[in-house]
Amino acid sequence: MKKRDEIPVCDTWNLADILPSDAAWEELFHETEQELSGYKKFEGHLADSAEMLFSCLKFDEEVSLKIETLFVYGKQKSDEDTGNAKYQEFSAKARTLSYRAAGLSSFLIPEIIGLPEETLAEFRKKEPGLARYERTFEIILKKKAHTLSASMEALLAKSMEATSGSSDIFNMFNNADVKFPEIPDENGQPVRITHGNYIALMEKQNREVRKSAFEALYGVYKQFGNTLAATFASNVKKAAFYAAARNYPSARAHSLAENEIPEEVYDHLIEAVHEGISYLHEYVSIRKEALGVEELHMYDLYVPMVSAKEKKISFEEAKAMVLEGLKPLGEEYLSLLREGFENRWIDVYENEGKRSGAYSWGVYGVHPYVLLNYNGTLDSVFTLAHEMGHALHSWYSDRNQSYVDAGYKIFVAEVASTCNEALLIRHLLNTTEDKKERAYLVNHFMDSFRGTLYRQAMFAEFEAETHRMVQEGRILTSELLCQIYHRLNEFYFGPDMVIDPEIDYEWSRIPHFYTPFYVYQYATGFSAAVAISSKILAGDQEAIKGYFEFLSGGNSRTPIDLLKLCGVDMSTAEPVKEALLVFAGLLKEMRGLI
Repeated sequence: MKKRDEIPVCDTWNLADILPSDAAWEELFHETEQELSGYKKFEGHLADSAEMLFSCLKFDEEVSLKIETLFVYGKQKSDEDTGNAKYQEFSAKARTLSYRAAGLSSFLIPEIIGLPEETLAEFRKKEPGLARYERTFEIILKKKAHTLSASMEALLAKSMEATSGSSDIFNMFNNADVKFPEIPDENGQPVRITHGNYIALMEKQNREVRKSAFEALYGVYKQFGNTLAATFASNVKKAAFYAAARNYPSARAHSLAENEIPEEVYDHLIEAVHEGISYLHEYVSIRKEALGVEELHMYDLYVPMVSAKEKKISFEEAKAMVLEGLKPLGEEYLSLLREGFENRWIDVYENEGKRSGAYSWGVYGVHPYVLLNYNGTLDSVFTLAHEMGHALHSWYSDRNQSYVDAGYKIFVAEVASTCNEALLIRHLLNTTEDKKERAYLVNHFMDSFRGTLYRQAMFAEFEAETHRMVQEGRILTSELLCQIYHRLNEFYFGPDMVIDPEIDYEWSRIPHFYTPFYVYQYATGFSAAVAISSKILAGDQEAIKGYFEFLSGGNSRTPIDLLKLCGVDMSTAEPVKEALLVFAGLLKEMRGLI
């Protein structure tokens, strides 16, 4: 494992595009800290005039952008090496500043809601600058029944820092403190398990390597089962508290309302997946047969069903594959991809202490960034396509929307990224003439359905059940969480799968559970992306035009209305059902290939 300073500069992102130096961060921090007192002159005075309301919203926007800059720079520097105390402090200070700003600006929404409708209409007519905040007003007024008095809003805002401990503790445990043991690789050489290489180990043809990696990784989480259960439960209680404080019937209702998503969307997803659960059972049966094993175990889920020559794909090759696969999106899209590849938008390789996984993030007005832990597998190529989908979604939204409307909701966030993956896999399938390679790619596409649609739906069920239990006054112990998780695995994977006891602890290592009711959106996003990619590949010009309007839409419409631009209606179960029919077709093809 290389240390951060051993990674070539060309393979790291250039955060100087956000701020030129740490000194610039310090300077901006002190400047913003001083500016926070400016909220005082607006408090209690928004009803005075249209000019006062506009000035306050403009001031709040400017402060928000500065805090975003501070936080993103500090957090991304910290993610380069999570053990670096300096950047831990930068990140923590920026977060604290954001909590202070939230407290000082907490009067804003109650005062806007308190304005008589005719007064707000008159202000909008009188001050042209308020047109910039039309969508902001629409969202605020939707929350009227869930907005408290100014003093209570201030108290809730101040409480956020005190209640963020569960997420912070898990992040430090999972990224900075936890150490996994060494296991013998296929050549008998010791290899230490890391977040970055775990899936690569699970893809090894050598079953003993997979079994050892699986048992070793979950053995560590099991050791900390009680601690992680307490951390998880604390975060669930936090969600329940804020939902109750804002007069929502549940944490789920609160979370979905924040994204303007009807709760029926969540229910439609689970219902459609349950209706199509036989397809996943068929997948398990095919996998068992293809691997030629008497018992299929959880550590057999990631290895390709079809043995293929294990080859490393260089990052240069990965970029070329992505560019070729995304040609249907047009030359402008490809030129933006090249710009990102050539101008250090991407932090490519794993290093000691680097945050696990992958993401795209950035600051409004600056190009987006992508964090990878690239390891040369086909999965890593798809991760590159996925994260660049996020990045260009942000690029288009930022270029076409104001700061207040650019930040698209989480519900649509996974659509562009997954659409890129769907286009890439279909390109690879269409261009291969080798039966064995085709089987390998069909296997990969099937695994995307299993891992993104089914697995995330199972996560969504786990979240819904555990949050409901806390709302009912139940105590979430490690034993109870493991029982729930075991039962869900039995239902999802069916009779041909051995549910190993180690998998019962998988709940304890999922970072997204600390953003409640996030994961279901991977499944809905995947379903929408499969539908959109089919339209793009069919040459549906109306859908392609609508797709770029969607990419450019930011938060200018509700997520459901944005997806309707692409001809996809996520308020119904149809996109999920249609995606599952594609999965059924892949299963049929795989039967004929193995």
